[in-house]
Amino acid sequence: MNVELIYDADCPNVAATRSLLIEAFTQTGVSARWQEWERGSPESPDRVRDFGSPTILVDGKDIAGISPAAGTRACRVYSDGGGILRAAPPLDLICAALLKDASARKHGVAGRGRWQATVASLPAIGTALLPKLTCPLCLPAYAALLSALGLEFFDYTPYLLPLTLAFLAVALGALAIHARRTGHWIALMTGVAAAAIVLLGKFTFELDWLNTAGIGLLVIAILISMRRKTSPLFPCPACVESGSQAKAGVH
Repeated sequence: MNVELIYDADCPNVAATRSLLIEAFTQTGVSARWQEWERGSPESPDRVRDFGSPTILVDGKDIAGISPAAGTRACRVYSDGGGILRAAPPLDLICAALLKDASARKHGVAGRGRWQATVASLPAIGTALLPKLTCPLCLPAYAALLSALGLEFFDYTPYLLPLTLAFLAVALGALAIHARRTGHWIALMTGVAAAAIVLLGKFTFELDWLNTAGIGLLVIAILISMRRKTSPLFPCPACVESGSQAKAGVH
């Protein structure tokens, strides 16, 4: 998350805004990192010079939804829920902006991770489904089938085990990365069990039903990883308190 604080060197409201920003990071559980720009500094980019002081941007957007105005050189004021003007942004406004962006980022990362885990598992499923060419009577049938498809017969059996191991490792790696990002550890553990069953069924015991069970369990692991995990961020007490006061005012 790219959080920026824009201010003037002589603005008396910067210290209070910085304290509120730190408190908002603490209450929301969002990582406390931000960048500060002093509008009069030559090192500051031009895009921040048209915002009032102090201004907080979250991924380039003003937390109050105000667009920059050319020629702005004054201290900025904010309106709280009761219509009172304040020299620093309200805490609930900062919290809401941090939580909204963090939630959007979390869902975006989770979505990409789900598709990465799915795509990475497809080669493992494919190699697990390939039959071992160990039956002499079956070789002519395989050769005839490949010829009908316009392909040349190739005995891939010696390479089947290392390919299966490699593709299973890739699939488990994708599930591990996705689990670390989203907390879907059940999907990773299910994938590990599926990989073990595939290897035992295909290469140790040579049981087709056991190999099929492992493939099915790997598919289940993928489906588990594709589910959204509903683990909300830490609630912001300022937002909750503000909402309660607003409801009380309505009643």
